[in-house]
Amino acid sequence: MSHVSHVSHGTAAPRPSVITTARRAALVGATALTAALALAGPASAHAEVEADTPRALATGVTLTFVSEAESDSAGFTELRVVLPEGISPGDVSLDDAPEGWKLTAAGNGYTVAGPALKPGVDAEHSIKVKQLPNARELVFKTVETYSDGEISRWIELPTGGKEPEQPAPVLKLKAAAAGAASLAPSPSASTPTSANASANASADVTRSPTPSAVRAAGDDDGGMPTGAVVGGVAAVVVAVGGGAWWLAGRRRRSAATQS
Repeated sequence: MSHVSHVSHGTAAPRPSVITTARRAALVGATALTAALALAGPASAHAEVEADTPRALATGVTLTFVSEAESDSAGFTELRVVLPEGISPGDVSLDDAPEGWKLTAAGNGYTVAGPALKPGVDAEHSIKVKQLPNARELVFKTVETYSDGEISRWIELPTGGKEPEQPAPVLKLKAAAAGAASLAPSPSASTPTSANASANASADVTRSPTPSAVRAAGDDDGGMPTGAVVGGVAAVVVAVGGGAWWLAGRRRRSAATQS
């Protein structure tokens, strides 16, 4: 009886050209991803507030504000902060700020301004507050002005469960300590008539601008939203990567058939 040997032919190994194509596709994808992250950089900048005693009705509290720089060509010259209900301009005093910067009370908040900071340098300042109001959280709408005249408004609040593109700084507070009581309110400060008045007027934060009006300073994406840019680049990465793998699979099937 004769025995017939059955030889199983495995799938042919990928050819060097296929591997090279796949590697090139991976390189293109990595490059596109890096570009996407670079374009999304300005959107990651934000304004923040912290407190040494984040508790309702706490007294003598130091609030520290940090505005992250968004421009590579201009530095901060002014920050306009709107105080939440329960804190009047007369209740705050400047505790720390960049060299040469001063605080000026203004209507429903205050302005800290001074010599322009270097491009890329964050603006940090601290104020001393007489007493925090009895609330769960405090919102400090902030408007930043750069030396080239660009203005960045961090004044938006969450709506419909969606996070805003330029959220206002929010300080969450713990419940008031037992026995804590409200102090007598301080007189409201009048709006200054100094040179800062015109800057304050241009930095009006009582009206929330449309999304197109809150573009961060330093963005030069031609008006295209950062999300659209990132989405477009991601689509290119998927298309290029998918095309490369489709081509590799086609060549492998062709090689197996020829074998």
